[in-house]
Amino acid sequence: MISSGVVTASYIAAIVLFILALSGLSNQETARRGNWYGITGMVIALLATVLGVVTNHYIELLTVLVVGGSIGLLLAKRVQMTEMPEFIAILHSLVGLAAVLVGYANFADTSVHMTGVYLTVHDVETYLGILIGALTCSGSIVAFAKLSGRIGSKPLTLPGRHWFNLGLLLSVIWLGREFVIQSAAGGGMLPLIIMTGFALVFGIHMVLAIGGADMPVVISMLNSYSGWAAAATGFMLNNDLLIVTGALVGSSGAILSYIMCRAMNRKFLSVIAGGFGSSGGTTVSAASGEQEGEVSAVTAIEAAELLGNAKEVMIIPGYGMAVAKAQQIVSEITSTLQAKGVNVRFAIHPVAGRMPGQMNVLLAEAKVPYDIVFEMDEINADFPKVDVSLVIGANDIVNPSAIDDPNSALAGMPVLECWKGKTSIVLKRSMATGYAGVQNPLFFKDNTRMLFGDAKDTLPSVLEAL
Repeated sequence: MISSGVVTASYIAAIVLFILALSGLSNQETARRGNWYGITGMVIALLATVLGVVTNHYIELLTVLVVGGSIGLLLAKRVQMTEMPEFIAILHSLVGLAAVLVGYANFADTSVHMTGVYLTVHDVETYLGILIGALTCSGSIVAFAKLSGRIGSKPLTLPGRHWFNLGLLLSVIWLGREFVIQSAAGGGMLPLIIMTGFALVFGIHMVLAIGGADMPVVISMLNSYSGWAAAATGFMLNNDLLIVTGALVGSSGAILSYIMCRAMNRKFLSVIAGGFGSSGGTTVSAASGEQEGEVSAVTAIEAAELLGNAKEVMIIPGYGMAVAKAQQIVSEITSTLQAKGVNVRFAIHPVAGRMPGQMNVLLAEAKVPYDIVFEMDEINADFPKVDVSLVIGANDIVNPSAIDDPNSALAGMPVLECWKGKTSIVLKRSMATGYAGVQNPLFFKDNTRMLFGDAKDTLPSVLEAL
């Protein structure tokens, strides 16, 4: 056992390292260092807790640490980069589940004796921790199912859903009052169980009602919820480290959600209320997804000729690039074009892929130089000067209907305006709609060329032709 002073000092060191981790993760060049800060902080926090806070049941603790750590290590080694969004979602569900279980264990702990205002505050902490945890758990499971394709990406909008949500909210508030009253008299388990059921239903309904194009926001939002659930657990256990760490995760996730909503010209509440891809549109592009005209297809050799003869090339990666695991061949094409004197840059939309920053991670993995990777706001005005835009597996983020069609389900969402350049080459396996279920008029424009096929097959042919 170590002294309480050493535990406190260790916790402070862990908190500082967690802050440094967040700071490091804000930039691609320092992201690896930020990860190591976070890992080091967690090791220190874990050792300080095991050696300085836990006083009994070491065998059980070490058993679950070994089992849980082994499962985590195994999953981390097996999960592909394309599966990271759903992997993150299911991890969030585990954080929520942990908060629920800790809440119930804490409430059932007969060794804790409180009265008066202290008991009331403790009960409110327990109630809120279980509420947020249950909502996070069920919502994250639905997000996992959507991101992994187990259920459709289109939003499920029930009639009167806002009244339904309001009814759940009022019920949870009333149950909270009943729980506090009954807990003071030695009861309270029944309203707590009913509230947990309502929170699980609310989490499911909330994420089901959010469309596919908003899923990156949902991931960051659930990340925030998991942080607040951890903070609530910290209050329940009177653990300062959990409180601060949960607040860091909760606030950073909320800020990221806000930033992404601003980038998409969306209001956070409107994302929660509905999400892109609702059925309110009346045009073909917004609703039915039917083909709008003829497309001009090219071969890999013709695409290579267009790229090789260009002076300015813009590469726009999307989730299709991740699925095809084509980031390495994209990096080789970039190097080949640069050797020919072509100025190659990458344009990254804030919600490209299905997780914030997914495209940046893939490009960094393929060793694409950071200084040629630009965010949408930095690069969008340059498209009129671009000779060829190479769109790899992206759909919704290059959809002109977001700007041109007020009835589109994507209306108002800022997109990468590649159609303003001389030529756009779009790599797709078929004419299927994107994750939001919206047809893309870009495919039918006169200056667009479609290169059909899986990117893992077509891009090597392009490279060979170059």
